Amino acid sequence: MPEYLPTAPYKGTRDFLPAEMSVRTQVFGHLYDVLERRGFLRYDGPILESAEIYERKSGQEIADKQLYTLTDKGGRRLALRPEMTPSVARMIAGSAKSLSFPVRWYSHPNCHRYEAPQRGRVREHWQINADIFGSDSANCEIEIFELVHDLMAALGATPDMFVLRVNDRNLLTSALTDVAGVSQDHLSQVFALVDRWEKYPREKLAENAAEIGLSDKQFEKLAETLGAGEALLDELPSEVREQSNLVRVLNSSAGSLVKYEPMIVRGLAYYTSTVFEVFDTSPENRRPLFGGGRYADLASMFTPQQIPGIGFGMGDVTLMDFLDTHGLTPAPRNEVDVMVIPVTEDLFDAARSVAASLRTAGLRTSTPIEHRKLGKELTRADKAGAVAVVIVGQEDWAAGTVTVRSLATREQSSVAVADAPAAVQALLA
Repeated sequence: MPEYLPTAPYKGTRDFLPAEMSVRTQVFGHLYDVLERRGFLRYDGPILESAEIYERKSGQEIADKQLYTLTDKGGRRLALRPEMTPSVARMIAGSAKSLSFPVRWYSHPNCHRYEAPQRGRVREHWQINADIFGSDSANCEIEIFELVHDLMAALGATPDMFVLRVNDRNLLTSALTDVAGVSQDHLSQVFALVDRWEKYPREKLAENAAEIGLSDKQFEKLAETLGAGEALLDELPSEVREQSNLVRVLNSSAGSLVKYEPMIVRGLAYYTSTVFEVFDTSPENRRPLFGGGRYADLASMFTPQQIPGIGFGMGDVTLMDFLDTHGLTPAPRNEVDVMVIPVTEDLFDAARSVAASLRTAGLRTSTPIEHRKLGKELTRADKAGAVAVVIVGQEDWAAGTVTVRSLATREQSSVAVADAPAAVQALLA
């Protein structure tokens, strides 16, 4: 007996059969349309990058635990990209002289991380990346926040289904040091603790705080600070607030698009000020869907030119979970609109010419590959989701006509060959 290879994909990756691919194509098509109507230009880049760009800027969790690395035959250390932002920073830096800043770019890469597969996390995922490069203006934040709302609306989401939670790492630094009394020595560790704040039970957080070196009193003050919401801003020094783009957003008409949350940190090391996450409000899926933030110096790995940026990555796994949770997942499209069926094998050329005219009219059309009885082909057309069939018979073809049949009503009529596209379109309407 031969030893057959397994048919399952590598753990943490997924096969997308045609029905699921149809759903994904519809979903991402809506997102592309929104991005391009806002002037974002699509780009792409290699799936292999120098491992160093992630080890220097993506943070320890990705660099030490999640990076797929390899050494090529030339001895170069490479990695399968775990995210797109370092790659686009490299591309922006490399083409900066030819660009007119600010620029709006987007992409839809597949990314790889060695994670424990679970709900919302796999080892290969696709994500929409959208970034604005070359401006420090708070208008960039406003545009990104508006874009998030437009993208969600394009998928059928209403404002009550999600919340855009925002913070500024500089505001958080001030809150921790000036309000909560955290020392500079403990700051990076407390940042990591805050990033876990909503994921762990209170007892576990207190235990972690003690390990860092915080007293019980300091932990309670930290909890009070993080729970203060927007009232916390009044406790921060005025010079800190005045330098924050996020405060400018909150004080503008765009403030209604977001909710200020002091515990939003984002784990990636390159974020420098504004950070945000989109949360599902459903009790069945109450979790972050995607997020992003501002990075002031990511391009500095590649160029001395200061090129600030802000953007986000919208992953496909949590997005599809969101759509399923709220009943927004579109149905797969039918395989074809119409099938052209030759009654005899010698009419295949005639059927192909009729099919060509239907396709020219914009109808998704197929013809049989092998000759089978008419009844079997009608069953095949029904299973394919066709609305109609066009039957090419010997006598009809000799008379310059074909039979157009509705698969819903089983009614049929004889029409001139040239009129077949209009007759099928009428059934589709």
